[in-house]
Amino acid sequence: MARKLVIFDCDGTLVDSQHLIVAAMEQAFEAVKRPPPAREAILGIVGLSLPEAIGRLTDGEGEETVLKIRDGYRDAFGAMRQDPKHNEPMYEGARDAVLQLAQDKTIELGIATGKSRRGVDNLLERFDLTHCFTTIQTADDAPSKPHPGMIAQALAETGSQAAHAVMIGDTTFDMEMARNAGVNAIGVSWGYHPVHLLTEHDVHGIAENYAQLLTMLDGMFAAKSAAE
Repeated sequence: MARKLVIFDCDGTLVDSQHLIVAAMEQAFEAVKRPPPAREAILGIVGLSLPEAIGRLTDGEGEETVLKIRDGYRDAFGAMRQDPKHNEPMYEGARDAVLQLAQDKTIELGIATGKSRRGVDNLLERFDLTHCFTTIQTADDAPSKPHPGMIAQALAETGSQAAHAVMIGDTTFDMEMARNAGVNAIGVSWGYHPVHLLTEHDVHGIAENYAQLLTMLDGMFAAKSAAE
């Protein structure tokens, strides 16, 4: 039986980190005496690696400014994460869904995210999910989404084939990365990019909640098995 690989995005898919991301980005821009971008603009770049995201927010500003904002964001984000009033809660049903999938011996789980590896490790340890994931790809490991590098590395690490893999995410960057890597894609409605933008891409479907996501995964994999 072919080994199935389910890859999750992190921010906006597994965890709701929007308030922390926006607050840290605003503080980073203010530190270099630049007006912070609008909240919608900040959420629009979630999923990209940090230099790529800040480059878009500064509209081609010089590398020195981008690096200063990047460092300021990292410092602000790290400090805020230690404050109990700032947190990254998992979406309703997310943890249970991960645990359920992890119990299926035919499925390997992965993460592909614009977060740093330190940020992912911190998150998984906090929710006691580290043991569930076979492969974790971050902004430290590969080019920014939508480049297919993260998925390619996840496939190589798990020995899975693209035809039996699926990327689950909330942004167009996730959907484009899946297409570029030749894997299936499922969008989620509760994240940071509007659903109508996700459906412009070749997606298997859009999940409205985690219960529906699990049903969609079952149906997708069953259809593929029947076709082989």
